[in-house]
Amino acid sequence: MKKSSIIAGLLVTLIAGWYLWPKGSSDHVQDSSMKPEVSVVTMKTELLVLTKELPGRTSALRMAEIRPQVSGIVTKRFFVEGSLVQQGQQLYQIDPATYKAACNSAKANLSKAEANVKSVQAKAGRYEELVKIGGVSQQEYDDAKASLAQARADVSIARSEVSMASINLDYTRVISPISGRIGQSKVTEGALVNANQTEPLAVVQQLDQIYVDVSQSSEELLQLRQRHQGQVGDSGAESAPVQLLVDGKPKGEPGRLKFSDVTVNPSTGTVLLRILFTNPGNEILPGMFVHARLEQWRDDQAILVPQKSVSRNADGSVSVWVVGADGKANPRPIIVTEVVGDRWLLSRGLKAGEKVVYEGIMKIQPGMAVKTVEAALPAVPAK
Repeated sequence: MKKSSIIAGLLVTLIAGWYLWPKGSSDHVQDSSMKPEVSVVTMKTELLVLTKELPGRTSALRMAEIRPQVSGIVTKRFFVEGSLVQQGQQLYQIDPATYKAACNSAKANLSKAEANVKSVQAKAGRYEELVKIGGVSQQEYDDAKASLAQARADVSIARSEVSMASINLDYTRVISPISGRIGQSKVTEGALVNANQTEPLAVVQQLDQIYVDVSQSSEELLQLRQRHQGQVGDSGAESAPVQLLVDGKPKGEPGRLKFSDVTVNPSTGTVLLRILFTNPGNEILPGMFVHARLEQWRDDQAILVPQKSVSRNADGSVSVWVVGADGKANPRPIIVTEVVGDRWLLSRGLKAGEKVVYEGIMKIQPGMAVKTVEAALPAVPAK
């Protein structure tokens, strides 16, 4: 009886165990060990704009320092300080009395010289006929011709003196050579000014457009020219868009790179760049400290790899784990160039549509089949 009871108990235990054992649990354990779960990022092309903000100072498009070209007393000022003046507008009047007198004297000398030419010319004409019949000697005739030539030269000299006197008289009217905004007047009526004095009477600046002078490293400028080569002329960099920033905020329309210096500053390794911006309303004044956001590079087919996915090897090379179409993960060497936020800009090694392991790298080995889950990453804004 004991033996049969033991056998019956074993049978009941085996039957109960068969019903209670979870079906497929062995397969599940095997799958878990053979296919670890990793998060991946699918590579895709996207627009990438790389920019650099360079500090600089503003300067006027054109600047004219108004200086007198004749000496005298200022009798009148014709402008309001800080106002807009036009090219050719009179700004000051210098006392013209002495210059009018000099001009009248030069004109009188010209009339005298022209009258003398007529007298000498008539004498030379008579001597020309008399010398043929022996009425005068050849020497007398030659002297008459020389006197005529000298009289004509005196006329030319007198005309030059009249021109110079007229120019000096015109210079008593001080004219603006450009259109723009005029600053403070350094002299008032009654002041004595001198020709070619060092201190200007006033300064006129054209401000409807404004220059911003910035400095960029020679290496970055070389890269900029290479990336934009062939777009505009030989330099190429002139096509790079530039945005003016005032207090960190964009201002006005994009500008144009107009000039880059031909030498590198040996102490800083930088090159001077001059950028031209429109300045509606003359809001931007010369001498302001601003920034210029220069577009270094634009690519609408850029591929960005998360820095978290990139491993750096002992020899300096970098690689990522790629999950192929067969579901197996394998390392792959890649080449990256620049850091963009929390990503690397890819140069070579991957293409759009491939899956790169983002998290779970420590779980996998080369050739291992994995289960993938797409990782959600924020988009990279245009910089």
